Amino acid sequence: MALANPDYRALLGSTLEHALSFLNQMDTAPVGAAKTASELRKALAKALPETGMRSEQVIEELTCDTNGGIHGSASGRFFAWVVGGALPSAVAADWLTSTWNQNAALYCGSPAAAIVEEVVGDWLKQLLQIPPHASFALVTGSQMAHATCMAAARNALLSRLGWDVEEQGLFGAPRIRILVSGKQHGSIERAVRLLGFGKGSMVAVATDPLGRIRVDELHQVLRSGPAAPTILCLQAGDINTGAFDDFAAILPLAKLYPAWIHVDGAFGLWAAASPRYRHLLAGAEQADSWVTDGHKWLNVPYDCGYAFIADPVAHQAAMTLHAAYLTHASDARDQMNFTPEWSRRGRGFPTYAALRQLGREGVVKLIDGCCEHARALVKGIGGLPGVEVVSEPIINQGLVRFVLPAGDEAAHDRRTDEVIASVNATGEAYFSGTTWQGRRAMRISVCNWRTSDEDVERAVKSVASVLESSLQIR
Repeated sequence: MALANPDYRALLGSTLEHALSFLNQMDTAPVGAAKTASELRKALAKALPETGMRSEQVIEELTCDTNGGIHGSASGRFFAWVVGGALPSAVAADWLTSTWNQNAALYCGSPAAAIVEEVVGDWLKQLLQIPPHASFALVTGSQMAHATCMAAARNALLSRLGWDVEEQGLFGAPRIRILVSGKQHGSIERAVRLLGFGKGSMVAVATDPLGRIRVDELHQVLRSGPAAPTILCLQAGDINTGAFDDFAAILPLAKLYPAWIHVDGAFGLWAAASPRYRHLLAGAEQADSWVTDGHKWLNVPYDCGYAFIADPVAHQAAMTLHAAYLTHASDARDQMNFTPEWSRRGRGFPTYAALRQLGREGVVKLIDGCCEHARALVKGIGGLPGVEVVSEPIINQGLVRFVLPAGDEAAHDRRTDEVIASVNATGEAYFSGTTWQGRRAMRISVCNWRTSDEDVERAVKSVASVLESSLQIR
């Protein structure tokens, strides 16, 4: 039986009101979700209905039942993890993307989606200082961007040794070595596992106190290690400290062996768009692949990541599929020839909208502004009694630690976690904890276009209030 034709005007009109209510309360509502898992299950775990419901009622109840379980991650006072907000034009474009409901796999399936991705890829390469000849892919996030880049690396490295991995697989293939810092993001390991390299292929290279690969140690590993095809994973913006590997020194060295050089710039690659921070990526343009996210610093809605590969032949060889039942374009780009996904939403539309809304100047202001606010937060919180600055922001990430007048490291760790939880409970700001160099710390991440001087001031005051109250109790 066909469903009744909905009254879209009424349904989307009421949905708009719910969305506006959420957005308009951003400055007053608690930043963190307040309800517990059991409370949310009680509200949401209803029996599967035997008969259907009106669309308006479904949305009304969904909005009501999830209330208190939604983080205010779009708020300017959300500093946990590296989570961007969502620019107005990107939100609107994402709504249209769902409305249009295109499968952006082939040009024939959605001509506009395909051409928008072509344009977006070119714009992103300009902003991020990626070589114009590089190919690109729009994927769900850095996790799949790593998998895409490493699949291309696998193809290129093994092809040089006469092994067709797409045809023969990995059984019996020359073993590929993956060099990492030991501080790499977990998505690198997952990509390594997904692609069949195995965790055992990962070799950690010694790092400095900020988590940057030491050039002398890397040289020793490259020189003394087995003569194996190698992928070297470098960092553009460590998840804790925001540190950048020394690309200018490392890339010429690694190219001598030679290694495929992969840059994890999930958020830090955006520094290339800023004249103030571009120097941090000097030399990175000589890498073989690069990864970054749109749903972080570009502030488009989840989920959106970008992969760039200097060898388009290897990229397409790792991804392309032709079949008699597919209609391939001769004068346009078929997206599925560059991505691991087949069925995929028109991810280019929100990116296109965001870049047009911001322009080059807007992107620079967004990057520079977040970095300034991160420094202000670390300085403000770090100046409070009982606070130790663990890492000053290089870009938009910083670390602080809460210590007691007397106590061992374990006590300071507990104190840090207690303060983070207490600050989050105020609803005034939301931070996350991390372990860095064996010690607990509060991570300060600023990645939102909404964050203002007032947001920074409120966040610092909330931390100061918690510290004052907790010391009085003690």
